[in-house]
Amino acid sequence: MEQARTAVSAGKSQVAGIVADGAFKLAFAAACAIGAAPLGELLGVPGWLMIAAGAALLSCGAMELGYLRSRTRRTYLRLMIAYDGCWVLATLVALLLARLGSSAGGEVWIGYQAAAPVVFAVCLAAAARPERAAAPDREVSP
Repeated sequence: MEQARTAVSAGKSQVAGIVADGAFKLAFAAACAIGAAPLGELLGVPGWLMIAAGAALLSCGAMELGYLRSRTRRTYLRLMIAYDGCWVLATLVALLLARLGSSAGGEVWIGYQAAAPVVFAVCLAAAARPERAAAPDREVSP
C-alpha cells in the first residue's frame, strides 16, 4: 500500500514538473517578446533574435502542455533532461565568453533559446503515442 502511494506521489510530482517547465517556457517567451529591445541590448543581441527566441519558446511551451495527456512522462523526462543539460552547457559557454570579454555570449545563450525549443517540440511531436497498455505511465491523477 505504501509503495502504491509513493508511486502516485512520484507521478504527481513528475506531472507538476512538466507543467512547471511548460509554464516557465511560456513566461520566458513573454519576457523575450515584450522586452525584446531592452533585453536584446543588455545581452548584445538583435531584437529579431529575441523575438525568434520568444516565438520558439511559446510554441514549445504550448506543445509541452498540449501533449501532456498523450505522451508518456518518460518521454517528457528524457527530453527535459536533454534540453536542460544542454541549456546548462550553453549558459556556461556564454558566461565563459562574457568573462573573456567576447560579445558573443549573449548570442550563444539566446541562440540556444531560439533553436533548442524547436528541437524539443519536434521530438515531442514525433514521439510515439503510448499504447493503451502503457496507461499507468501517462496517467495524470484522479
